[in-house]
Amino acid sequence: MAARKKAALDFEQSLTDLQNLVERLENGELSLEDSLTAFEQGVRLTRDCQAALAQAEQKVQILMERDGELEEAPFDAEQSA
Repeated sequence: MAARKKAALDFEQSLTDLQNLVERLENGELSLEDSLTAFEQGVRLTRDCQAALAQAEQKVQILMERDGELEEAPFDAEQSA
């Protein structure tokens, strides 16, 4: 259970870091060199977030599997809250 919370926190932190980088880049407050470094970091954070989302999607599919067949169901965040 602790591993899941850590993974969620890591994803949330990566997403927050990515949002902060985008804001800094959009504000134009960085030099060209710093902008390039921030962009590279943003690409890494984006890949990390995409990997975490893909892994979560795979887990959901496994959990939805019934009798060897994948049972698709819409996800409604309001119902699961």
